[in-house]
Amino acid sequence: EVQLQAFGGGSVQAGGSLRLSCVASGLTFDDYNIGWFRRAPGKEREGIASTGRYGSRGYADSVKGRFIISSDNAKNVVYLEMNSLKPEDTAVYYCAASLSSTALIPEGYDYWGQGTLVTVSS
Repeated sequence: EVQLQAFGGGSVQAGGSLRLSCVASGLTFDDYNIGWFRRAPGKEREGIASTGRYGSRGYADSVKGRFIISSDNAKNVVYLEMNSLKPEDTAVYYCAASLSSTALIPEGYDYWGQGTLVTVSS
C-alpha cells in the first residue's frame, strides 16, 4: 500500500520560514515525480512546486524565488523549504506522487498524502 505523509507545518509570522517534509512508504521517490500542492481556505487546490525523477524542478509564480523543493532519495524524503512567508501562503499543504507528470496540475498525480497546515500571521 502506498502512503505519503506531509509534515512540518505550523504557525509562523510573515517573513519567517518553514520546511515541510514528504515521506513515503510503498513507493520509491526515485521512480516518481513529486509535487507539492496547497489548498487555502475558500480556494481551489494549487500546485506550487514539483521535482522530476530526472532532476527537473518547477515552481508556481506565486512561490518562485521564495520556496525551494529538494529531495533526498537515499532517505526517500522530499522537502519544501518555504522562505519569506506571507499571510497568503496560509493553507493546507500536500505532497503527491506521479509516474508521468511533473506539471503542477492535481489531476496528473496518482498518490496523495494527508496535508499539513501552515498558518502565516501578519
